[in-house]
Amino acid sequence: MSVRIYHNPRCSKSRQTLQLLREQGLQPEVIEYLKTPLDVDELRRLASMLGVAPLQMVRHREVEFRTAGLDRGDPDDDTVLAAIRAHPRLLERPIVVNGDRAAIGRPPEQVLSIL
Repeated sequence: MSVRIYHNPRCSKSRQTLQLLREQGLQPEVIEYLKTPLDVDELRRLASMLGVAPLQMVRHREVEFRTAGLDRGDPDDDTVLAAIRAHPRLLERPIVVNGDRAAIGRPPEQVLSIL
């Protein structure tokens, strides 16, 4: 089974989720998305796998949320995806992918449903 985690090592939930995966006997591919930002197509695939609109995988309390103008009106998906691409800190974390399924690890145990 190939499992991937979009990880921010400075985030406690991301670290807890990675530990949980390892406790399940998994050695996930770790993608530090702040070092290697995702392109718009990959972000679109993640939203689809999560079954959410792109705005639902955004951290609304980050300064970049306002800087990117996402707090004004109802931004379309392309605008949101471009903002996440430009400001990777906006991406909710962690996201775990297993095959064609994905889950946000908030709380970390939520990822168990896709394993």
